[in-house]
Amino acid sequence: MGVVIESSVWVPSSSVYIFIFLSCFFSLSLFPFYLSKHAPTKSPPFYDHPTFASSLRFQRYFLLLYSLASVLEGLWSVYGEFELVYYGITKEDTVTFMLVGFGAALFVGSFLGLLSDLIGRKKSCLVFYIFHLVVGIWKRITSSPSFWVANGHRQDLLNETFWLMTFFESAALIGSQVMSNWMVGGNLEKEIACPSTAAILTAIVGIICISRVYGGSPQTVTFKEYKVSFYSYILCDRRIWLLACAQSCLHFSIVVFWILWAPTLVADGREVYLGLMYPCLLGARMLGSTLFPWFINAPLRTEDCLVYAFIIQGLLLSIIAFDYQEIGALVTQYFLFHACVGLILPSLARLRTMYVPNELRGGMISLSLAPTNAAILFILMQRGYYRTVENSEVIAFAAVGLFAAAGCMYVLKRLGKQPYQNWHKL
Repeated sequence: MGVVIESSVWVPSSSVYIFIFLSCFFSLSLFPFYLSKHAPTKSPPFYDHPTFASSLRFQRYFLLLYSLASVLEGLWSVYGEFELVYYGITKEDTVTFMLVGFGAALFVGSFLGLLSDLIGRKKSCLVFYIFHLVVGIWKRITSSPSFWVANGHRQDLLNETFWLMTFFESAALIGSQVMSNWMVGGNLEKEIACPSTAAILTAIVGIICISRVYGGSPQTVTFKEYKVSFYSYILCDRRIWLLACAQSCLHFSIVVFWILWAPTLVADGREVYLGLMYPCLLGARMLGSTLFPWFINAPLRTEDCLVYAFIIQGLLLSIIAFDYQEIGALVTQYFLFHACVGLILPSLARLRTMYVPNELRGGMISLSLAPTNAAILFILMQRGYYRTVENSEVIAFAAVGLFAAAGCMYVLKRLGKQPYQNWHKL
C-alpha cells in the first residue's frame, strides 16, 4: 500500500495586505496633524513661495517619469526568468547572462552618471526611454535611470520628493506585476511577448512627457572643469567617501536579497507562492517610505536614523543567514528588511543633497555603485561557477556590509556638515 504525503503551499494571509494598506493610509493621514504640532520651526507657508508653482509642477512630472521607469523595470522582471526558460536557457546560461549584465554595469554603468552630468539629465532620461523602446520592439519582433533632480528647489519639497520616489516606485512595481499577469492571463506560451508590448507603450509615453518639458537649462560645463571640480569636491572629501560606502553597502545587500530570497524561502522543499510574496515586500518598502517624513521632522538627525536602520537590517540578515526558521518568521524578517529599505533610500538621498553638489551628483552615484557591481560579479563567479561559497555566507557578507554602513553614518555625524561651495567658482 502506497503512502501519500500531502504537501501544503504557504501563502500570506489576506490580513497582511490589509495591514500594509491601513498602515500606509494612517501614516500619510496623521502626519499633517503631527507636523502642525511638532514642527521644529515655524516657516512661512510654502504656498507663498514665489517658485511654488514651478517646483510643484516639476515634482509631478518627475514622479510621473520615475514611476514610468519603475513600470519598465517591473515589466522586464516579472516574467524574466520564465522567458529565459521558455527560450531554452539553462541555469548555467542564466548565470552567464547575470555576469554579463553586472559586468556591463561595472565597466559601463559606472561612468553613465558622469556622462549624465555632462550632457544633462533630461537628455539622459530621453536616451533611457529610447533604449527601452528599441529593446521592447526588438523583443517583440524576435534597469537605475539617472533623472534630473539637479535643479534648485526648496529643501522641504526635495525631502517630500525623495520619499515619494520610493513610494511610487514600489507602487509602480506592484502595478507592473498586475499588468503583466493581466496581459498574459493563463496562456503563458502564447502571450509571453505581451509585457514587451506594454513596455513599448510605456517608453513612448515617457518620451512624450520628456519632450513636453524638455526646455531645461543647457549644460555649459566643460569636461576639464568637471574633472577638476569632481576631484576637489568628491574625491578629496572624506564625507562623500563615507556616504558612497554606505550607499554601496545598501545596494549590495538589496541585490543579494533579490537574488537569494526565493532560494532561502523554499529551502528543504518548502512550497511558497512567490508571486504573492512580491507585493508584500514592496508594500513593506512603501510603508517604510511613509515613515521618512516623520523622522526628518523629529529631533533626530538623519545620520542617527540611518545608523539604527542599518544595524536593524544587519541583524535581520544575520539571523536569516545562520538561523533556520519557519516560513512565517522568515517572511516577517523580509518584511522588516524592506521597511528599512524604504526608510533608508530617501534618507540617503537627503544626505546627498546636503553633501554633494548638484552638478556632480550623477557621477558620485554611479561611481559609488562600482564596488557593489564588482563584489556581485565576484560572488556570482564563486557561487554560480565554482561553488566555493554558500548562500548563507553571501547573506552574512551582506550583513557585514550593512554594519559597516552604520559605522560610516556614525563617523559622518562626528565629522559634521559643512555647506559645500559653488564649484563653478573654481
